[in-house]
Amino acid sequence: MEHFLLFVVMSILLIILPGPDTGLVTKNTVTHGSKGGLQTMAGISAGLLIHTTAAVCGLSALIVKSAMLFSVFKYVGAIYLVYLGVTTLYAVFKKKESAIQVEKESKYRHKSAFLQGFLTNLLNPKVAVFFLTFLPQFLPAGSDPFLPFFTMGITYTILTVIWFLLYVYIIDLMSAWMKKPSTQRAVQGISGLVLLLFGMKLAFEKNP
Repeated sequence: MEHFLLFVVMSILLIILPGPDTGLVTKNTVTHGSKGGLQTMAGISAGLLIHTTAAVCGLSALIVKSAMLFSVFKYVGAIYLVYLGVTTLYAVFKKKESAIQVEKESKYRHKSAFLQGFLTNLLNPKVAVFFLTFLPQFLPAGSDPFLPFFTMGITYTILTVIWFLLYVYIIDLMSAWMKKPSTQRAVQGISGLVLLLFGMKLAFEKNP
C-alpha cells in the first residue's frame, strides 16, 4: 500500500487533536480513575472497529449517500453528546453523594464508561465520513479497497489505543493533583462543556 507511513503520521496528528473522545476519556479518568479511562478507550476502540467493518463492507458509503440515514445518526449522536455534556456539568454543581450511593454506583460505573465511549464513537456519522474521505487518499488508483481499508482501519484503531493508553497514564501520574476536588470540578466542567459544544456542532453540521 502506497504512502502508509504518511497515513500513520496523519492519523497520529488527527488522533491527538482534542475532540469528544478526548473529553470523555478525560472526564471518566478524573471521575473513576485509570480503569474508567481505559474502559472508555475500549468502548471508543470497539466503535472504531465497527466503523472499519462498515467502511470495508460499504455500509459507510450508504450512510453518507443517504441524507435521511446520515441525519438520523447525526442527530442521535448529537443528542447523546449533549446529554453527556449536560449531565457532566450538572454533576459539577450537584451536592456530594452519600457513601452508600457512591459504593452502589461504583459497581456499574466502568460498564457505563465503556458504553459512553462506544456510543459516542459509534453514533458519530462524521467518523464514517472520515473513513470514506481520508482512507481513499492513500489507495493506489484503481486498486481493490477491501484489504487496504481493513489495514488502515485496524492501524488507526491501534494508534488510538496507544495514544489513549499514554494519555490515561499521564493523567494517572498526576492523580494527586487531578484528584483534588477543585481540580476535578474544573476538569469535569471543561470536559462537560467540550462534549456539549461538540454535540451542538454535530447537530448543526451540514450533510455532505
